Amino acid sequence: MLDHVCVFTKGGSLLWALSFVALKGDPINTLIRACLLEDRAAQSSFEYIIPSGGTYALKWSLNNGLGLVFVAVYQKALKLLYVDELLERLNRAFSTRYSPGCFEYPEFDATFQRLLKDCEQKAEAARRPSAPQLAPHQPNAQQRRAPGASSGSGEESSEEGDSDGTAFAPVTTNGKPAGSSADQSSDDAEAEGGAGAAANGAEFVPDLHKLKKLGKRAGPGGKTTRQHADRAEETKKKAAAPAKKGKQARVWGNIGGAAKEDGPLDFTDGDASQATITTADLNQRSLIDVEEDVSYDDEGTDEDEAGAEAAAATKKGGLLSSFVRTLGVNVVGTQALTRSDIEPALATLKKKLMERNVAEEIADKVTESVATSVEGRKLASFTRVSTAVQQAVEEALTRILTPKRSIDILREVKEAQAKGRPYSIVFVGVNGVGKSTNLAKVAYWLLQNGIKVMIAACDTFRSGAVEQLKTHCGRLQVPLYERGYEKDPAKVAFEAAKAAQRAGIDVLLVDTAGRMQDNEPLMRALSNLINLNQPDLVLFVGEALVGNDAVDQLTKFNQRLADLCPDPSQRHLIDGIVLTKFDTIDDKVGAALSMVYTSGAPIMFVGCGQTYVDLKKLNVKSVVKSLLK
Repeated sequence: MLDHVCVFTKGGSLLWALSFVALKGDPINTLIRACLLEDRAAQSSFEYIIPSGGTYALKWSLNNGLGLVFVAVYQKALKLLYVDELLERLNRAFSTRYSPGCFEYPEFDATFQRLLKDCEQKAEAARRPSAPQLAPHQPNAQQRRAPGASSGSGEESSEEGDSDGTAFAPVTTNGKPAGSSADQSSDDAEAEGGAGAAANGAEFVPDLHKLKKLGKRAGPGGKTTRQHADRAEETKKKAAAPAKKGKQARVWGNIGGAAKEDGPLDFTDGDASQATITTADLNQRSLIDVEEDVSYDDEGTDEDEAGAEAAAATKKGGLLSSFVRTLGVNVVGTQALTRSDIEPALATLKKKLMERNVAEEIADKVTESVATSVEGRKLASFTRVSTAVQQAVEEALTRILTPKRSIDILREVKEAQAKGRPYSIVFVGVNGVGKSTNLAKVAYWLLQNGIKVMIAACDTFRSGAVEQLKTHCGRLQVPLYERGYEKDPAKVAFEAAKAAQRAGIDVLLVDTAGRMQDNEPLMRALSNLINLNQPDLVLFVGEALVGNDAVDQLTKFNQRLADLCPDPSQRHLIDGIVLTKFDTIDDKVGAALSMVYTSGAPIMFVGCGQTYVDLKKLNVKSVVKSLLK
């Protein structure tokens, strides 16, 4: 049974609503924020978790021509199968009564009750089991016999040979049945031989393949004799070959190599204690604080080329073709777009997105979302369908990539300072994406803004992880909290937070070990670290080179963090994304779209080089331009 049904405009005006049960929580506004405003209208349904327990399922239908949204809310456990059909019929029925100046439709309650009753009756009828159908009448053995066929062993053998139980028509010779006088002598012979001989008569046919194999048996000049001769010849060759030189004994030195190799292979300094670490120059401005300029010189190149091709085709086709093309543009401009009108443009869009390294699943969803928003829209005169689709795509991609949650790290750090505690950031991700390097870049940016930073070495698994952070801390002149290897990273982070608070540190950057999203023990350890320390920000570090795997990584990281949290009310998922190796992909920027669409988290920073200053903020216009170039 439905709980709630409503109709509202895309501008937010509620036109009609009917509640069967009082709703718990705020599922309608959550649907608008999470799906409709983020261009996720291609999704078939939306789930809303009720704070007091239970889950709502929400389905919706759009009327782009009138700008209306139809939403139905029901309990997810009910599995109502008629909701889609009900929304379609509700869309048609309400659209005929809709008037732009009217905001109340009390008389529509009775109409909807009739629609609901009709849909429920159809669903109930479809759920009932249908009456079993009787099998068609099968003729018995006597009826299947051909008229005039002899009874006896011949019939028995034919029925035994019919493995699938089907009856064969009688074979005729010169218009006469096979069992008549022409073949009577053969039938008598079969009767004398018995049914078994007739059934097994095919075994007496000689098998030429087996006879050939029998001819190749061992004997003088046979296969076995030749094999013995070949083996004897190989033994003679091995005996005549010169003996190989044996392996010489290796003399190991004190440091593991031979004494004669110590000189050429030793590139270390004589005294490691005198080695110096170059300090980073904090006067170089980080790219995070530098505004990126995006040129739009070639923004209309595609449309200009399309217009030139259309003009050339018009000139070649003559006056009649020009009139037909002009008429087609005018008709498109006065009619609402249908799915068949935008299908070619959608296919081109999906291909272009996948060429830019967007995951196939995300490309399908974005394309379907654009189709849902464009279908039913009326075009202006002399406007091509491809132009309308491209404008809708640009708007959709911009809305997806634009952060929905404003995360100002510097402002939040000031708020944490006022409370007398350090602001903590945890960096997570898979192996080899550059977590430690980009953590150092973030520390460099924070130092430039006058913030005291401490780094916690919680990667207690990878060999050399602590030494790598020691090098970064030495260059940046920031303290490092480490307890070596084989320690519990959650306890190391907890102790680091206490030490940072005692030392008056403003920001604590926590480095974690790289782990695959399917490794449950490591994911459980990461969940324990986050649940124990409750950091202010959890950043997922992913590389821009990844394609379809980005969806799997982010989805499973969030899923594991949610499932392994002991208290669902305090679970902490991924807050933001750091996209690394962005300078190596040219225009293959699709990973940014895949990650944001999958997690809903914004891209906080983009790594674009190998120095401390090579970290910048994501330019949404630049990414959209690269996706559609």
